Amino acid sequence: MSNLAVLEGVLERITYANEENGYTVARVDTGRGSADLLTVVGSLLGAQPGESLRMEGRWGSHPQYGRQFTVENYTTVLPATVQGIRRYLGSGLIKGIGPRIAERIVDHFGADTLDVIEREPGRLVEVPGLGPKRTKMIGAAWEEQKAIKEVMVFLQGVGVSTSIAVRIYKKYEDASISVVRNRPYRLAAEVWGIGFLTADRIAQAVGIPHDSPDRVKAGLQYALSQSTDQGHCYLPEEKLIADSVKLLQVDTGLVIDCLAELAGEEEGVVREQVPSPDGGDPVTAVYLVPFHRAELSLAAQLSRLLRTEEDRMPAFRDVAWDKALAWLADRTGAELAPEQEQAVRLALTRKVAVLTGGPGCGKSFTVRSIVELARAKKARVVLAAPTGRAAKRLAELTGAEASTVHRLLELKPGGDAAYDRDKPLDADLVVVDEASMLDLLLANKLVKAVAPGAHLLLVGDVDQLPSVGAGEVLSDLLADGSPVPSVRLTRIFRQAQQSGVVTNAHRINSGAQPLTQGLSDFFLFVEDDTEEAGRLTVDVAARRLPARFGLDPRRDVQVLAPMHRGPAGAGTLNGLLQQAITPARPDVAEKRFGGRVFRVGDKVTQIRNNYERGKNGVFNGTVGVVTSLNPVDQRLTVLTDEDEEVPYDFDELDELAHAYAVTIHRSQGSEYPAVVIPVTTGAWMMLQRNLLYTAVTRAKKLVVLVGSRKAIGQAVRTVSAGKRFTALDHRLTGGQFVGKIT
Repeated sequence: MSNLAVLEGVLERITYANEENGYTVARVDTGRGSADLLTVVGSLLGAQPGESLRMEGRWGSHPQYGRQFTVENYTTVLPATVQGIRRYLGSGLIKGIGPRIAERIVDHFGADTLDVIEREPGRLVEVPGLGPKRTKMIGAAWEEQKAIKEVMVFLQGVGVSTSIAVRIYKKYEDASISVVRNRPYRLAAEVWGIGFLTADRIAQAVGIPHDSPDRVKAGLQYALSQSTDQGHCYLPEEKLIADSVKLLQVDTGLVIDCLAELAGEEEGVVREQVPSPDGGDPVTAVYLVPFHRAELSLAAQLSRLLRTEEDRMPAFRDVAWDKALAWLADRTGAELAPEQEQAVRLALTRKVAVLTGGPGCGKSFTVRSIVELARAKKARVVLAAPTGRAAKRLAELTGAEASTVHRLLELKPGGDAAYDRDKPLDADLVVVDEASMLDLLLANKLVKAVAPGAHLLLVGDVDQLPSVGAGEVLSDLLADGSPVPSVRLTRIFRQAQQSGVVTNAHRINSGAQPLTQGLSDFFLFVEDDTEEAGRLTVDVAARRLPARFGLDPRRDVQVLAPMHRGPAGAGTLNGLLQQAITPARPDVAEKRFGGRVFRVGDKVTQIRNNYERGKNGVFNGTVGVVTSLNPVDQRLTVLTDEDEEVPYDFDELDELAHAYAVTIHRSQGSEYPAVVIPVTTGAWMMLQRNLLYTAVTRAKKLVVLVGSRKAIGQAVRTVSAGKRFTALDHRLTGGQFVGKIT
């Protein structure tokens, strides 16, 4: 091997970093002054701006960027000069020290500064303006930085990205290296953001055999958890075995043996015979334990509510309906249509009921009527929806307080709820809007918390996309033979017929092409090229709609993309929309994290449930705006659409993504004044009727489609292929299965 060149310098800034593989493009000051920065490329995993690096690698040249240095490996060197120390400390690397405090510390301790912080951090109180609280914080941050560095260096050898290394350290602290070395598959189960594939790569690097039973069991659980991410509650055993053999590249016999072992473990899997989804012979379903428990429990709780003799709203058993409905019409200024009236009676007399229907069919007015009548009889009504935006809308509609389901149940870290079967909600009527978004786990928690005798009304549009999480609860409750009574509103009201958005939503849902000519609230910009359609989407959302309709591009306009990847996918569009709406400016603070840059004013969304963030947790899909960014405290603050200020440390920014564009799946339950939807042949595999229908029904006033007629035709024609693997409908109809297989 030829000798590697050595380059020493201070890392000035990272211009690009790929979180997946650690590939980094950075600018380094080699001591010739910042006017003459040098580009270095390669894996600089864990290196932070302000650090002095000793890099080994090779010199080369790039046609566009000129001379550059490709790094093969590097070590961090603590700076030795006073100037270097000042710069290092002021770079924002150590929490609690910004440029001004760094200046003071270095003025006081000179070249001994780093020794003092390392060996006698208590002496920092000698520095004017540094109290014991900040001194303690700096000492702790220094120690953590050192420990993380050690873990980083170890993990660098096994190809793990910076943000994941930080997460591993936060989870296991001093035990990090030992866990990674001896039980790497624990990472996939216990550390958010590490899937089986990353854990498998680490396991390979630390020498765990390819056919180790630990590896095969982790692979089986990964295949099942992947399927729950795709909405399935279980997988048929044959499919699970075939998927796992393909994933793990091991013998089928080994997979079958490990599956049998997993079925015998408490937190492993459950095997049970269930009716075949296509009506054939029963299949052996394999569930992850929490999903099996939730499905059994949800079916049992619903049956319990339906069958109980207790009634917390007895006044409606023998109410004079004509009088009650006349009083209601007087109060609301409108009469109910027959099917709406049926829904009102059902909700007030039956313990569990479902109200479904498309836009413009009067679901909202029906809900308002139910709430008015219940309140008139002094019933205690509790209103909830799966998202903050939907809860706000429900509150506006009924004039009563509404909260998210998470907040209503007061979900705690670990996902346990404060309200459950032993401590039910104090409510006579529980109304949940946007119920198509309820996944199996959340629906189970919710139904458990409804007191015996209370009434539960689930309201939602069953033709929308099913929940992001596993299950299709609303659809299962409406299945043939379900014991849950329901009403489907089908009549479109006159004022709604004048809306192009409503008309086209129903056209799409019935398999007809949307009308795109001569409407004042529904437009199509034809562009067959996917990349051009992406650019045009950005122009429409950031410039044309705001200019023509006086809309705020951040607050009023939402881009909804069928998929995340690709030139017209949410990922690419977010970058372009950020440049258009919140561009870099010298007076706007920003923080680069991985491949993303966060700025004050950015529209962002939380991408995982975090029960420990904010007052009662912040949940996947919560949207907000970045209101402040503090490089000294290394903290960014988001004002969420639930009006809560939520702080994020800089090393927690992997929980946030930009939200100028979101996937249609992520937009469920939200409503926006205007939506712009790129519909391109680049998203061919995703184009389905319920996807386009869901996107169009997110708009309150205005829809713009951008893309090709061919792609729109594909979406309208394609009815979602497969039903999700769920057995809830059978459990609800009292289907007794052959039972558990151990």
